[in-house]
Amino acid sequence: MGQTVIEKIAGAHGVSLDAPDRVRAGDFVTLRPRHVMTHDNTAAVLAKFRAIGAARVDDPAQPVFALDHDIQNRSEANLAKYAAIEAFAREQGITFYPAGAGIGHQMMLEQGHALPGALVVASDSHSNIYGAVGALGTPVVRTDAAAIWATGEFWWQVPRTVQVVLDGALPEGVTGKDLILSLCGLYASGEVLNAAVEFAGEGVAGLSMDARMTVANMTTEWGALVGWFPVDEVTCQWLEQRRARGVAIDPQALAGWRADPPRPDADAHYAGRIVVDLTQVRPHVAGPDTVQAVTPLDVMAARRVAVDKAYLLSCVNSRYEDLAAAAAVLDGRRVADGVQLFVAAASREIQQRCEAEGIWETFRRAGAHFLQPGCGPCIGLGEGLLEPGEVGISATNRNFKGRMGSREARCYLASPQVVAASAVAGVICGPETTPSAPLERRWQPAPAAPHSDGGVTIVEGFPEALEGRALLVAQDNLNTDGIYSKDYTYREDVSREEMARVVMENYDPAFSGLAREGDILVGGWNFGTGSSREQAVTALAARGIAMVIAGSFSQTYLRNAYNNGFICIEQQELVRALREHVAAAVEAGERTIAITPTLRVDFTRAQIAWNDETFAFAPLGATAQQLVIAGGVEALVRRRLGLDSH
Repeated sequence: MGQTVIEKIAGAHGVSLDAPDRVRAGDFVTLRPRHVMTHDNTAAVLAKFRAIGAARVDDPAQPVFALDHDIQNRSEANLAKYAAIEAFAREQGITFYPAGAGIGHQMMLEQGHALPGALVVASDSHSNIYGAVGALGTPVVRTDAAAIWATGEFWWQVPRTVQVVLDGALPEGVTGKDLILSLCGLYASGEVLNAAVEFAGEGVAGLSMDARMTVANMTTEWGALVGWFPVDEVTCQWLEQRRARGVAIDPQALAGWRADPPRPDADAHYAGRIVVDLTQVRPHVAGPDTVQAVTPLDVMAARRVAVDKAYLLSCVNSRYEDLAAAAAVLDGRRVADGVQLFVAAASREIQQRCEAEGIWETFRRAGAHFLQPGCGPCIGLGEGLLEPGEVGISATNRNFKGRMGSREARCYLASPQVVAASAVAGVICGPETTPSAPLERRWQPAPAAPHSDGGVTIVEGFPEALEGRALLVAQDNLNTDGIYSKDYTYREDVSREEMARVVMENYDPAFSGLAREGDILVGGWNFGTGSSREQAVTALAARGIAMVIAGSFSQTYLRNAYNNGFICIEQQELVRALREHVAAAVEAGERTIAITPTLRVDFTRAQIAWNDETFAFAPLGATAQQLVIAGGVEALVRRRLGLDSH
């Protein structure tokens, strides 16, 4: 069986891999990325870096700092934070982009930090965007970023890949934003959750680089960890244009990408396939307050939803193509009375081009308010936030309740053209009426690839097996607040004993009393969704829970678990079998159910035994085992740096 392109790129960046060409979905691997980008959160990563005890960055060419989130904040405290970040970059010799240069993700693409076949990560969820140029872009949490600074490496569990085949071409006036909004709405049942999405098919060639960046960016909102586009002539011409502007791109490498671009093997295994007829895609609007509620534009326009604020900004839709299309709608027109339109380019370079070509003047005459290149209102910072009762129409990537201002406001997402037309009309509408047409659902799931039946090498100090009683938690999408309440999350005085007492109380107040030392918690699908609080892991460990087995995990929860030395395993068939075994109790509303006989997890064979059945799981290799033995990533990094005494 061959490899997907994601498995290939992971293998190519692997550390101490015996066989890079045998890397498979589910494998835990140690990787050395080409770059790691941090933005305003560089300060938080720096605090973790120093807490580890590290003094020097392992490879100063690896990190990239870009200030972009809170750049409108001129307070003494924020300016001091920015100055400290710049000083650290200068001290360590790290590439630094100051406030106003552009959004970090745009700088990574624009300045050639993300390139075909490279592994490029960032401490930001929209790192998927680097897949537009054929890079493997994926997010890491702050602890991972600090570990990369210190050692050049981080751990990753290779995701399954879903192939999305694009046929035909988008109709006139239909954008990449309409495509990804349509996919988010039509395939909203976990088809790509925590997966890598690999786009393929003849329809890719008709998508511009700006459109690919939009689609790859919002695979994050679709639930994926990676959004990857093939490297073709469109990619290479865009890279040539960047090189002509002085970006350091090796011409020999460019010739190599043309001749032999990164690609999957013909016999690669995909977890599923989605086929999209691009000719069927129509303009859509998402919301309010969720990306998954998607409505055809003509249906939405008929509702005459009044808007108060409109936004053309963010890392998803504020590039030249986006702004030029919006300006064409606004040309000779004015924003409606009572509506405010906020505009910010993705980078200073894009803004300068728009100024030179008259696009900025068109916005000015239409009555737009200009902001510096950056995130701003998209992340709920600075000027232009939604006030209680207001309605926003935005070309950003997220519209979660409260993200762009008040929780009592409503926000919709759409293409730049729709945002511009809505700002002029004062209600959500498009520049023209396009009759809606249903996009056909064409989803083909595939059986999981078989796990290797060979033995697993056990690192000294890691158990060969664990045995314990199963505690079944029957709820899917159990969020971190259910596991560890917000009432304790921001308290620094909570003892380990109190954590053990209050764990899971928002889900089941009886949980702590039912649990025993050594129990194995069995969860459902998307276990640990929600916030990134690490206590949702450490509180279970404090109660004596040996490990968690679930149908699937929130990727952030999974990273926090292994970063704290806590074992998590996905095994869907076992979860289904246990649910069926206690179906009557689940139906009766029991929240936590103890199950016998016990589970036996054999790490040497990567199998779970229960009730005379065995269930295979992705083997835990040396990377995962070492994290557990060390007690987490910070301890492991200290050990590798010889700082155990700190």
